[in-house]
Amino acid sequence: MTEPLSGPASTARELMIGAVSRASVSGNESDVAEFLVGWMQANGFEARVDAAGNAVGSRGSGPIQVVLLGHIDTVPGHIPVRVDESGVLHGRGSVDAKGSFCTFVAAVAALPAEALSAATFTCVGATEEEVPSSKGARFALTQYTPDLVVIGEPSGWEGLTLGYKGRLIVKVQVVKDNFHTAGEGTSAGDDLATSWERVRRWAEDASEEGVFGRVQATIQAISSESDGMEQVARASYGLRLPLHLSPTQVREQITALLAGMAGLSLTFTGDETAVRYGRDTPLARALRIAIRQHGGTPVFKLKTGTSDMNVVAHQWTVPTLAYGPGDSGLDHTPQERLDLAEYDLAVSVLRSALTQVVSKPPLK
Repeated sequence: MTEPLSGPASTARELMIGAVSRASVSGNESDVAEFLVGWMQANGFEARVDAAGNAVGSRGSGPIQVVLLGHIDTVPGHIPVRVDESGVLHGRGSVDAKGSFCTFVAAVAALPAEALSAATFTCVGATEEEVPSSKGARFALTQYTPDLVVIGEPSGWEGLTLGYKGRLIVKVQVVKDNFHTAGEGTSAGDDLATSWERVRRWAEDASEEGVFGRVQATIQAISSESDGMEQVARASYGLRLPLHLSPTQVREQITALLAGMAGLSLTFTGDETAVRYGRDTPLARALRIAIRQHGGTPVFKLKTGTSDMNVVAHQWTVPTLAYGPGDSGLDHTPQERLDLAEYDLAVSVLRSALTQVVSKPPLK
């Protein structure tokens, strides 16, 4: 079903296992970045760690600029790294998203000479994607002007992700004078609960049809305290936003919704605008053809989370999609794992697609 990898890409599994074996919780990516740069330097890339801590490697000399932007940080949580008897790699980051970035690097390492003369391929292993800063991707925006962009996120080797929801985090604080609970009135916690009910109802009313059109609202954190003189209640509400609502619009609507509640203050963070690309770009067509050539059935996906696609879309207005092996349902879980056979297949698919898209327009 897939051609055997040859040349530098024959060590693709060693690259993957080595990357997953190096812990890289957001903000502490230097160890894995140095490892990735070393592998790339040994396999035909011009590679370095850039000013944002990103692991960056480039191959090729052609005029078409292809940026493959993945991320090398992970959420916290140690999973012992092992390859089981079925060839499945267990470990934090195996799916989200070192698997995708290693797919990029291994595929570019295996590109034929004609692709490398037609285009310049730059793999960026970005830092701090799992936290709102998105430090690595925001720095990359200032460094490159790509013609094509591939974002590294798990979609399954047959999956092509065309869009992600937006995001806004609402931090609410209610401060009130302390009072006896036998008396009249509401506590800071009561008023905080009222604010949540208003936000929840607003989310329902603002939603459109389908999962991608719905506003998803969740309580991410909640607490209350009193020093005998004053009560303080705090919460963070996470909002996943559809295409028809920008973070700016939501800020205005939530501010108006909760106006007039005594002692309540709001802070907004984590702004990301929803994004959706077309399914018939040259990049999407090339990947669709490559997936079929390797025995698969292409599946287009829209994700309810966010990714670095949201960060770069406003400036890199070029054909873009997200690709990478693995089941995104395992992201951030104690069961995170990736079948290395699927990883091999994704490398072959991406190598074929990149070769095709820079050589001639896909025919179907």
